[in-house]
Amino acid sequence: MIKEFRDFILRGNVIDLAVAVIMAGAFGGIINSIVNDIIMPIIGVILGGLDFSALSVQVGSATVAYGKFLQATLTFVIIAFVLFLIVRSYNRFLKKKEEAPAAPPEPSVEEKLLTEIRDLLKERK
Repeated sequence: MIKEFRDFILRGNVIDLAVAVIMAGAFGGIINSIVNDIIMPIIGVILGGLDFSALSVQVGSATVAYGKFLQATLTFVIIAFVLFLIVRSYNRFLKKKEEAPAAPPEPSVEEKLLTEIRDLLKERK
């Protein structure tokens, strides 16, 4: 069972998935910074100094912080859009790669030798 688990962990797909999760976490931090530190302040200035993170409504003794929800939603939309662009570019790359005609392989040494023999036999006739 331990050997099977080790083989499972060392399989390329699991390693690739672990790297992807770590990269996504780092990417999420970058996107959060872009949204919170660049985009939302600009939108706030455009809307007259509105700070989305401070938007909230008091309902009884509970505070509904819908501004944080708006920021999280905008962050999600930006991440989804960037991923869309990445996948779209990747699919276009694959499509171009499939459309490109493959160059015929160079004849092997045996094929070259057989061609020479054929040509010599033609010359004798």
